[in-house]
Amino acid sequence: MKIAVFHNLPSGGAKRALHGYLDYLNQHNHTVDVFVPSTANEEFLPLKDVANSLTVFPVGKTWKGSLYSTFKYVPPLIKTISLRDLEITQKEIAQTINSRDYDVVFSEQDQYTMTPFFLKYIKHPLVYYCPQPPRNEAILQTIENDTNINPLKKFIFNQADNRDLKIDAENISYARNILTNSYFTRESILRVYGLNSYVSYLGIDTDLFKPLEVPEEDFVLSVGSCRPSKGYDFIIRSLSLIDAEIRPKLVIVSNFSLPEWKEYLKKLASQLDVDLEILDLIDDEKLVLLYNQAKLVLYAPYMEPFGLVPLEAMGCGTPVVGVKEGGIRESVIHKKTGLHSERDEGLFAEATTELLSKDLKRYNLSKNSLKYIEDYWTLEHAGERLLWHLNRVIHARD
Repeated sequence: MKIAVFHNLPSGGAKRALHGYLDYLNQHNHTVDVFVPSTANEEFLPLKDVANSLTVFPVGKTWKGSLYSTFKYVPPLIKTISLRDLEITQKEIAQTINSRDYDVVFSEQDQYTMTPFFLKYIKHPLVYYCPQPPRNEAILQTIENDTNINPLKKFIFNQADNRDLKIDAENISYARNILTNSYFTRESILRVYGLNSYVSYLGIDTDLFKPLEVPEEDFVLSVGSCRPSKGYDFIIRSLSLIDAEIRPKLVIVSNFSLPEWKEYLKKLASQLDVDLEILDLIDDEKLVLLYNQAKLVLYAPYMEPFGLVPLEAMGCGTPVVGVKEGGIRESVIHKKTGLHSERDEGLFAEATTELLSKDLKRYNLSKNSLKYIEDYWTLEHAGERLLWHLNRVIHARD
């Protein structure tokens, strides 16, 4: 099978998932050519290592594009780039792919517009992987709770968000075959866009995320970008309710941090006497070590569509305590591989305390987690699921 792949992703979970997909396809003798604008992050898990070829198309910086974006799209001062110039580049990428004999095109989301302009111009059979529709309501609600964020900045970004939603809605109208990461997200896509989609669950690299022969240390871990939607303030408040004599340190690993939110979390932790450490942009080796050393992984993002963090934790044999909303209900099995909790600080603290104080229970959850990952959540499983859908789309045109 000849597959063209497009993405304009930053570093993070979506890029890691795409790298895993391409690694599977490459190992199973499919020809995969990757096409990206220069704005895509290709430093984190570079796809050239798992693809037949990688072609980068420069995104221009023209005064016409900036002027057009200011009035039609979102001003470059907000987005850091001209969306018009980005669209021109993505059209060029699509035209290049259209001129070649690919069986199918696989597209990921865009870090600037969510659904990429690319979809408007591609002619080959296309599969669009949509890990989430816009979640502005939940995100903005948490931002509103933080009085440290400048009101003018809130207003400006709210206006930009309204334009973003219109761009995203228009671009996804060109998608005919949508895949997503969970049934929770599938329902969100139907509710937001009125479009059907299919669930193709992700997986993790079990050669990387695996148990290490290292002792537990007295800390709990949470992983993800340092922004309001990840719920770290909720975790800090929950930990503050645990008796100080057994209260563990909280380590947050972030691939991106909003400076104001990071400072707010540090101040909150200090006020509530929670020992907090935030680590930015660590490498995979250090991340896996922390997963193994942590007693628990705590997970409390607001309505997270799926999330690789619980899978990575379970792959390392570390139980997860998570708020039971969003995709975690499909990845963590309550009382078998971790615990679900309501978004209530007292109940979350009780669930955390229960596992911190019961070594045998934590051990049993760890063993169950490892088997669960091997049975269903490896890259091989995820690749098989994706390949089935690619073949489904190709055969649908016969």
